Amino acid sequence: MLNLILAAWCLVAGTVIVHAAGLAIALRPMLRTATRVSIEFWPVTWLVIRTVSWLILIHGVEIAVWALFYWWKKCLPDAESAFYFSGVTYTTLGYGDLVLPREWRLLGPIEGLTGILMCGLSAGLFFAMVSRIHEARIKAAGA
Repeated sequence: MLNLILAAWCLVAGTVIVHAAGLAIALRPMLRTATRVSIEFWPVTWLVIRTVSWLILIHGVEIAVWALFYWWKKCLPDAESAFYFSGVTYTTLGYGDLVLPREWRLLGPIEGLTGILMCGLSAGLFFAMVSRIHEARIKAAGA
């Protein structure tokens, strides 16, 4: 049980580190760009596309961290199964067609909870970006 708790803690910490690093890399340029984006459709759309692409990449790396652990510990039969299971667990789809062995099964809910929290942080990034765009538009309209 101690091994499971330690593994879960390391996986959660690794996921948070990947997410924090990814957001730190993306946040400053995105928010700087968001304040300069005009009210026109295409510049805002392009900013959103870049943001979504970056966030999907970050979440993909986080899913890979969990998948590689499952594969390394032979929790699932092959790499494809490990990545699939990790993806449906992280995103909380939870199809249930693959399950972890009994001794590792508590990692599933922990990965799902971690995925929810990381998606919440991503939603926070969107909120910050849209708020900056809105502030810039208000200033431009008042000037």
